[in-house]
Amino acid sequence: MTSNNRRSSGVLGLDPVLDGGFPRGTTIIVMGSPLAGVDLLARQFWKTDDEGGAYLMLDSEIEEGMIDAQAFAPGQIPPHFTGQRIVVDSLSSIILQHGIEAALSCMTCARDEVARTGSNIMFILYTNIHTAREEIRVLRTADVVIELREVTHATEVDRQLAVRKVKNNQVTKRLIPFNITEKGIELSTTSRVV
Repeated sequence: MTSNNRRSSGVLGLDPVLDGGFPRGTTIIVMGSPLAGVDLLARQFWKTDDEGGAYLMLDSEIEEGMIDAQAFAPGQIPPHFTGQRIVVDSLSSIILQHGIEAALSCMTCARDEVARTGSNIMFILYTNIHTAREEIRVLRTADVVIELREVTHATEVDRQLAVRKVKNNQVTKRLIPFNITEKGIELSTTSRVV
C-alpha cells in the first residue's frame, strides 16, 4: 500500500526501502549491467496496477503493449510520455546514438512532464559503457537513482540493490540482496550495512 504522494515500485520488498514507493512526479534512473535485472525492474514498475503508462523500447525486442522507439530521434520520444508509469529502455541507447546533450534534453522534458502530471518516468542506464562525466550528468539530472549490481563468486552470483538518491529524502545505507525469479525481481529480507 502506498501513500497518496508515493507510487509503488512494483518490486516485492522495495517500497518499504523507499518509504512507501517512488515519490510521485519524479524521474528515476535504474542503472546496472544488462544482466543485473534492470529491465526486469522496469517491466515490473510499468506493469504494476492499472494506472497505465508507456514503455518506449529503443534497443531490444518489442513486447506486447510496448512502443517501438528504435527509429525515434530524441525529439520524437517526449510526445509518448503518457500515463502514470513511463519507461524509456534505454537512456544508454540515446546517449550512444545521439549524444549526452540529446539524452539530457529528453530527461529534462521528462522531468517537466512528470512534475506537471504527478506521473513517474524510469530511464534505464547501463553501466560501464559511458564516460564518467556523462554518467555524473545523468545522475545529477535524476530525482531517484537505483543501482543493481551483481558480483560473481567462485560458484554463485550475489545480486545487490542500492538506493543511491531519492529527491528530498534520506537514503538507506544498505545494500539489499535480491533474487531474480520467474516473476521478476524480489528483494531479500536480509541485507548488509555499507
